[in-house]
Amino acid sequence: MATANDNIAHLDLGNGFALRRARRDDHHTLKEICLKTGDSGANASEIEDDPDLLGLIYAIPYQVFEPNYAFVLEDVEGVCGYVLGTPDTERFEKRLLAEWYPPLRAHLRDPGPDRSAWQGSDWARYHIHHPPNLTHPALAAYPAHGHIDLLPRAQGAGLGARMIDILTDRLRAANVEGIHLGVAPTNARAVRFYEKIGFTRLRGTDVPDDALWMVKPLR
Repeated sequence: MATANDNIAHLDLGNGFALRRARRDDHHTLKEICLKTGDSGANASEIEDDPDLLGLIYAIPYQVFEPNYAFVLEDVEGVCGYVLGTPDTERFEKRLLAEWYPPLRAHLRDPGPDRSAWQGSDWARYHIHHPPNLTHPALAAYPAHGHIDLLPRAQGAGLGARMIDILTDRLRAANVEGIHLGVAPTNARAVRFYEKIGFTRLRGTDVPDDALWMVKPLR
């Protein structure tokens, strides 16, 4: 079993695919993959006017703040997916608020709260200026969270399940109780995938109506 300090330099997953630790020189590709999978798994390039913001929210900070839990998938064509996570969502959120978002705000206008007036990537600009809470009492038993995205050429071969297993093994080795994954309510394909690999939808009276969290205990 992997430990939290293991360095996965190159893990052969077969069929020409390998997993390795994400590096700072992967940032451009991380942003690109995040954009190309950003519309509930589909390419968001046509609906985002700033191609970097999705990755700056959902990918890059994990490599920066949690490098032990940030991995990229690659083949002969290059990086084609990633799995990213944090063992402690509360700690991660504090760093986002204190260190990550303030410098980004200096270069981005705040589009204001009127969603009917938003265009293009205004939702992401608003997110950066007014970050939603990542922590919630309903998630107390699942303090870790993660993200996974694969380009089409890496999909359908079981790679996503193996990547999630590697991430959860590392979290389990670090004595993390459980993990949650936020899913867009419109992304039925993602829900089916997570259910297939042992996640369940978190339900309860304390779960917000607009939240869809897939959860898995690790101990």
